[in-house]
Amino acid sequence: MTQDNPKHTAKISKEWFQDNSVNVLEWPSQSPDLNPIEHLRRDLKTAVHRRFPSNLMELERCCKEEWAKLAKDKCAKLIASYRKRLIAVIAAKGGPTSY
Repeated sequence: MTQDNPKHTAKISKEWFQDNSVNVLEWPSQSPDLNPIEHLRRDLKTAVHRRFPSNLMELERCCKEEWAKLAKDKCAKLIASYRKRLIAVIAAKGGPTSY
């Protein structure tokens, strides 16, 4: 298991992992996000922001509509590029990449 930003991990979380024998991998705190869903969330956030929802119901509707519009081929490309992104991150020793 890894955590998104280990330097901001709550003490209670660290204790829970230790108490439950969960092995937490070391992970650079400023490393690129390799989770493909994060790229889709960014696209969703951008699309919803452009619509300026004015209340919670409108926000929910916009989110659902924009999520439905996200191209399936975008998801497939993110998955297909995963190996290439991993190699780039390893080569950069956890530092910034072009992804």
